[in-house]
Amino acid sequence: MTPRARVALLIDADNAPASQIDVILNELSTFGETSIRRAYGNWKKSELRGWEEILHEHAIRPMQQFDYSKGKNASDMAMVIDALDLLYSDAPDAFGIVSSDADFTPLVMHLRAKGAAVYGFGLRKTPEPFVNACSRFLFLDKLPPPAAEADESGSEAPAARLRATTAQLKQDAKLVMLLRNAVEAAADDQGWARVGAVGQQIANQASFDSRNYGYATLTKLLVATQLFEVADEGKSSVMVRDKRARGRS
Repeated sequence: MTPRARVALLIDADNAPASQIDVILNELSTFGETSIRRAYGNWKKSELRGWEEILHEHAIRPMQQFDYSKGKNASDMAMVIDALDLLYSDAPDAFGIVSSDADFTPLVMHLRAKGAAVYGFGLRKTPEPFVNACSRFLFLDKLPPPAAEADESGSEAPAARLRATTAQLKQDAKLVMLLRNAVEAAADDQGWARVGAVGQQIANQASFDSRNYGYATLTKLLVATQLFEVADEGKSSVMVRDKRARGRS
């Protein structure tokens, strides 16, 4: 039996929401076993009480880091040191970095250069260099609370209200170019491409997750742009083609 990939989860508790820990662990479980779980912070701070309440429940090891300078925390440096130590001693297959702090960008770049995948988690305010450095980055404030699609009144969940409209998607020139280039690279002679192959093309060149735009799957995002034809939607064989290719086929 092929052993599962080993994942090390490192949490910058000062810059991450405790309420989304279930989402984070569930996401990492799709990549492998999260065998190392650590959260860094000055646990004497009242601001970290939200994290303290869930550490034992999720078997997350609290790493105490005192603030040596007033107004600054030393958690990020402690995380960097531990990540490098883990990389060269335990050699996990992947790292989960939970933070919205761009200071971790050089660390992520180093981990990936040494062959480890890095899955980032943070808020929409996370600087773009950190987001782009990760193998994949998920904006936690774009997601609903775990197991919550609607409130008791049946109204739409907050994440659904944050879904990008077709107009907004079309106006995102960077996104449109990324999607069109990926479809073209994976397309056959008639311009049709398997969505799975399109997703792989995107993963090879960018940190991307359709949920950051409010769509559960890449297929739903492609449909929402109204820039592509889709065949066999809902099936494993779903195919997509740039509408501009109709005149060329």
